Amino acid sequence: MVVPGSQHKMYHPPKDLQKDAHVPDFDRYLELYRKSIEEPDVFWKEVASDFYWKKPPTGQILQYNFDVTKGNIFVKCMEGATTNMCYNVLDRNVKDKNLGERVAFYWEGNSPAHHEAITYSQLLGQVCRCSNTLKQMGVRKGDRVAIYLPMIPELVYTMLACTRIGAVHSIVFAGFSAESLCERIMDSQCSILVTADGVYRGEKLINLKQIADEALEKCREKASATVTRCLVVKHLRTQDADVSNKLQTPWDAACDVCWEEVMGQVSEQCEPEWLDAEDPLFILYTSGSTGKPKGVLHTVAGYLLYTSLTFKCVFDHQPDDVYWCTADIGWITGHSYITYGPLANGATSVLFVGIPVHPHVGRFWEVIEKYRVTKFYTAPTAIRLLMKYGLDPVQKYDLSSLRILGTVGEPINPEAWHWYHEVIGQKRCPVVDTFWQTETGGHVLTPLPAATPLKPGSATFPFFGVEPTILNEHGEELEGEAEGYLVFRRPWPGIMRTLHGNQERFESTYFKKFPGFYVTGMGCRRDRDGYYWIAGRIDDMINVSGHLLSTAEVEASLTDHGAVAEAAVVSRPHTVKGECLYCFVTLKDCREFNRTLVDELKRRVREKIGPIATPDFIQNAPALPKTRSGKIMRRVLRQIARNEKDLGDLSTMADPKVVEVLFNHRCETAS
Repeated sequence: MVVPGSQHKMYHPPKDLQKDAHVPDFDRYLELYRKSIEEPDVFWKEVASDFYWKKPPTGQILQYNFDVTKGNIFVKCMEGATTNMCYNVLDRNVKDKNLGERVAFYWEGNSPAHHEAITYSQLLGQVCRCSNTLKQMGVRKGDRVAIYLPMIPELVYTMLACTRIGAVHSIVFAGFSAESLCERIMDSQCSILVTADGVYRGEKLINLKQIADEALEKCREKASATVTRCLVVKHLRTQDADVSNKLQTPWDAACDVCWEEVMGQVSEQCEPEWLDAEDPLFILYTSGSTGKPKGVLHTVAGYLLYTSLTFKCVFDHQPDDVYWCTADIGWITGHSYITYGPLANGATSVLFVGIPVHPHVGRFWEVIEKYRVTKFYTAPTAIRLLMKYGLDPVQKYDLSSLRILGTVGEPINPEAWHWYHEVIGQKRCPVVDTFWQTETGGHVLTPLPAATPLKPGSATFPFFGVEPTILNEHGEELEGEAEGYLVFRRPWPGIMRTLHGNQERFESTYFKKFPGFYVTGMGCRRDRDGYYWIAGRIDDMINVSGHLLSTAEVEASLTDHGAVAEAAVVSRPHTVKGECLYCFVTLKDCREFNRTLVDELKRRVREKIGPIATPDFIQNAPALPKTRSGKIMRRVLRQIARNEKDLGDLSTMADPKVVEVLFNHRCETAS
């Protein structure tokens, strides 16, 4: 690893941050990093010593095979040990560390009038009640539980209750459609669904129970009705007296169970189920390049060690911190850095159900002032959105409590980085620009706030135990300054173990292209100082507002419309979202391209996938550019979407005239 030089302007860590930091300077980072690579068992055993193990491990701390030519891919951490995630993040804090009266979460509702403080003791009691409720409903160790809830405390209660009794939670973002929820329930074969009556997102009322009912009906239609009961939180009815008139949702007494009724009838005591280190913890679906979501499976012990250490070091967690991650728990960021990582460190966090611009555009800054937030973690999309409103909304609030800022979801552009650093951080807060994936479980490339000199837009260096390298198309390692495929040559404890029910797809997706390496699917550049810069996905995935969307999945939704013969979806730069969806549709004979059709297509995508996948542009495409073998030339479509005339080499295109036609039809593009 190269010690930072002076190729770009660097921002050095503040001296006051370095005094008590877990990793106080770059030399200490290098020392710990070398130990994690050269003596991984010693390194991770020290991390594990802070947690409770019913039985200790019996062999090596970390075992693995990354080479498909040498047999099945596997990773094992703490083999032979038994423990419980819920015990380590709750009971250990309450009973062993005397943190029962510490606030675990400040819950902040969609309206500032709705808020609640939940201590670790209260959280443990509610989780035990939910555990007993799930057990009464027939949930046992190894069963899968689907969770379709907004950012309310009951979401945390349910996921931790699952971990307490050994069930496997599968959380579905409460912005996904009934079709998406159905698909995830079917794939993971969930026996219970936990949802809510509804939620306000800004001014918009979302009827979650209705969407859940539609999803379960779709499961029944497909002869995959594994869900036997639906546990329903009456979230809105407890906050809005008039909401019953707005949510006309049927209640099926044979299936539906009222959360508030059953939770009052069970005990606040529940013994944890002791699990093997490699027992499954949760399944979380991420978009797949084939169009079918991938059920990423994480296991107990390794995920506990990794999320705990990354949270502690990347945010330099201190006992008096108030930490706020604005992500949704429906995504991996919320799993790792709202629930498990912070709770494993006994942290106090903000749990936020609202949106950045409701009821006013200064809502984020208002919440930071209200709770004296010290560590703030959000997405570049949110930063770019709030930049538009200028300085006035920021300057109304006191942000002097902030000490560290973080970004997640996509690489942050330098303009947004500087605004975040200078306006929100007042030039004194380091910005930790974290790169990781659902599959990695936690941060893999990231600055450490007291140790790493920063370059705006760079994810900087690998976290402990992570060994990145860059390969070319032929699988050859590139030294020094280089650009190519980002891969990792060894595992860390928190890496995914498989794809639920599909080991073959797991191996072919992540390990087949370059045997011996985990393939991230990302392009990457390493500069002469050794800093890593993420260039974006190499496959056909699009990062919209920090949410990875599969082009194949969107294309399938479009071609499901009776008027569409063929569709191709590419990315187009967007000032707020980072990327947006630009869709080319080829219509069937005699079908007319018009505003009505465009609206129908957008609505279909929203219904099939969810509002986050709504296309920004749909263009009429009488034909698509293809190679002679029939493969769509997406790089050409990306250039057309951007109105770039330089299309590069077209020698392999079957009919070059298609390009001129598509440029002429840009005027028919509907936004």
